[in-house]
Amino acid sequence: MNANVEQLYPSDDQIVDSIVELLPGPDNPTPMVRVSARFNPHADLDLVVKLEGMNPFGSIKDRTAWYMLNGLELRDGQHLVEPTAGNTGIALTALANARNIPIEIAVPDGTPEEKKALLRFLGAELIEVEDDLCPIFPSEGARGVVKSMVESEAYGGKYVSPNQYESELNVAAHYHSTGPEIWRQTNGRIDYFFAGIGTGGTITGVGRYLKERNPNIKIIAVEPAHRQHQLSGLKRITGLPEEFFPSILDRELLDDIVSVTDEEAFEAGIRLARTDGIMVGPTTGALLHAAVATGATRKGLAVAISGDSATKYISSYARYLRR
Repeated sequence: MNANVEQLYPSDDQIVDSIVELLPGPDNPTPMVRVSARFNPHADLDLVVKLEGMNPFGSIKDRTAWYMLNGLELRDGQHLVEPTAGNTGIALTALANARNIPIEIAVPDGTPEEKKALLRFLGAELIEVEDDLCPIFPSEGARGVVKSMVESEAYGGKYVSPNQYESELNVAAHYHSTGPEIWRQTNGRIDYFFAGIGTGGTITGVGRYLKERNPNIKIIAVEPAHRQHQLSGLKRITGLPEEFFPSILDRELLDDIVSVTDEEAFEAGIRLARTDGIMVGPTTGALLHAAVATGATRKGLAVAISGDSATKYISSYARYLRR
């Protein structure tokens, strides 16, 4: 090797053998960034976002997919199949590709086009289903299709689903990784944790870990203001019949639930990009709007999960761009 090159690149110790090795862990947590006063006007509330969009497959669901996939025992010839709003499917497909496992993904037809394109780019067999982004009935739509594929005798056990909606490994991923990262990165000074309600895995896993360290930490859940919404991955639980609540969501952990409209969420995401240069998805916009809207009555350090980045939602953001 050329001497000058050796000086620039003294060893290959930083080269990994698989993209999987770049998943977050104790030595490579996702970064946390303080939101400026231009966005957050409350001097007594220190607002921080944890940028999960910087995971190798682009979202917090990288953690969930990795834990769930490691918990499966697949026989030769079996295929993965999973219902998803997009991010879990993207992460599962990338991981399945790295392991040479065939995979099929069922998505609601309202899933952002960018997510569908990424799934096709990764080579997943995509099943688009007429379904709400916030379905009430877990036996219908994308979840119903996958359930029938897994249980149908006609397929002879061909399909296996990690089932993020009911898997305790979804919760474990955040209890063992996301929660400890937040605790370490804030030196235990966190007072509020803001997260959306989707499957319930993130807010339950992180919330449980943080409450065990300090029961005074407030866990704030954010939901869409209406059942029909465009906040991919979020679910409205207010008014939801008991039997349809996310089964892995531990409601005992929740100190407050804040409802946010599509317009408030998308406009907060746009505003953060223009005040701080931080490009987040609209679900993160919902969390940040909730934090700022309630910030006048809160003091201390608040952490909001930024589940992914704006790149998966540009076509959705377009309708809210005033200039």
